Amino acid sequence: MEDLRRRFPAKKNGEISNVAVALPPPRKASDALPLPLYLTNTFFLALFFATVYFLLSRWREKIRNSTPLHVVDLSEICSLIGFVASFIYLLGFCGIDFIFRSSSDDDVWVNDGMIPCGQSLDCREILPIKPNSVDPPRVSDLDSVEDEEIVKSVIDGIIPSYSLETKLGDCKRAAAIRREAVQRITGKSLTGLPLEGFDYNSILGQCCEMPVGYVQIPVGIAGPLLLDGIEYSVPMATTEGCLVASTNRGFKAIHLSGGAFSVLMKDAMTRAPVVRFPSARRAALVMFYLQDPANFERLSLIFNKSSRFARLQSITCKIAGRNLYPRFSCSTGDAMGMNMVSKGVQNVLDFVKSEFPDMDVIGISGNYCSDKKASAVNWIEGRGKHVVCEAFIKAEIVEKVLKTSVEALVELNTLKNLAGSAMAGSLGGFNAHASNIVSAVFIATGQDPAQNVESSHCITLIEAEGNDLHISVSMPCIEVGTVGGGTQLASQSACLNLLGVKGSNNEEPGSNAQQLARIVAGSVLAGELSLMSAIAAGQLVKSHMKYNRSSRDIGPSSQVNNR
Repeated sequence: MEDLRRRFPAKKNGEISNVAVALPPPRKASDALPLPLYLTNTFFLALFFATVYFLLSRWREKIRNSTPLHVVDLSEICSLIGFVASFIYLLGFCGIDFIFRSSSDDDVWVNDGMIPCGQSLDCREILPIKPNSVDPPRVSDLDSVEDEEIVKSVIDGIIPSYSLETKLGDCKRAAAIRREAVQRITGKSLTGLPLEGFDYNSILGQCCEMPVGYVQIPVGIAGPLLLDGIEYSVPMATTEGCLVASTNRGFKAIHLSGGAFSVLMKDAMTRAPVVRFPSARRAALVMFYLQDPANFERLSLIFNKSSRFARLQSITCKIAGRNLYPRFSCSTGDAMGMNMVSKGVQNVLDFVKSEFPDMDVIGISGNYCSDKKASAVNWIEGRGKHVVCEAFIKAEIVEKVLKTSVEALVELNTLKNLAGSAMAGSLGGFNAHASNIVSAVFIATGQDPAQNVESSHCITLIEAEGNDLHISVSMPCIEVGTVGGGTQLASQSACLNLLGVKGSNNEEPGSNAQQLARIVAGSVLAGELSLMSAIAAGQLVKSHMKYNRSSRDIGPSSQVNNR
């Protein structure tokens, strides 16, 4: 190890070494013979019992003949050697790793800090890292010697990275120290990832663990969207060129035609645990109990204790053998409501458990909810806000603004969004690109991006209405909230404020979240209208080649090939 330290001296001033130092792989007990593992095991196991039996037999004979036990012949010497060898092998195979190395040889020194082998580096061999696999040396971003010591402690495993905020009491300082530790361990620079300008206290314990910075996503404004007689400027966070511009064109066409109109069909978040019983008959008995209208009032009182906004609406059950999946639906005010409904479900399960002691709660979520997954139950029954949005687009607007015709749009929608999606076996995907708009608005307003999966369930219908065009989107699973989660972050809160739906509505609890769902549906309507028009007019490829291409980080030869 001293030779390694002389050959690869540690860098100073926080610079990252361009050499990764690792050690040969540890020898294992199973490497004793050049045979397959099962043959090696069989050999040593048989050798162990055979030698034990032989030595015990000879020992008994010596006692009978009064022969000293220390007097041994060649066969006994061989048996003793076999016994010791097999004993050591079996001990090693059962978990005692005989590695004849000192603890100091198991450590690797980088940047004046000792990294335990197996904790942060690959300890199999000593290889100079290729020049393009480690970033150039850089100067440490830390401000004090104390922070340097803490970084070394994190690298050594003395201080867990996740506990920095608690130990230091300063979230930003913790992020800076963790960031420096990550850069030294990986040999990669995070220079392009911003650290300054973010309130790390705002995410402590609720949005993100072990932060090292934040990702910048540009936010564009499309609009105004004229929806139900009110104009909205819609923020969209995206890195896809043309998306904001295309949605904006759809807004223009809708506005010039008198605006769009929306209907909220249903507002109910769901959670479906999975519980098991000794028999299918017991599972069916509890299913009938939960779905009995006579028991609903009692169960709803228990459920509603979890929150002043949670209100149980229904319980529907599915049974599979002796397993029961009760799906609870409830309103959740202006919150998206997953935590709220989960607490209510837990209260009901505790009560049902007291009535049916043989019930075994397998999980608070049994995937019949169904959260963050495309599913038929969400597509049919809905989850979150079910919104239908429509608009009548005048024929002259279709021609002048959208550069296509009513007939072309109707035909394209039938063959693409309906027949094409059916051919693909699509589930809730009877649309052109609803998820594009949903994701952009979700990220801008602090929603859970993963719930884009079911929130983008949408069927787009385009029909001729005389000479004009009627377009509608039906979205049964828009899962949004205006309080909790990422909505309280400064940037996302500002976007919600722009839409006029920031925070909770004290006069009409739930109305802000419902209005946000309507805006999402209206934005999807505009996005569908514009993209379908671009495809019908043959403009899609041309516009993307012009506005959605970048030659940054591409070599000269690649740029030539991409033209």
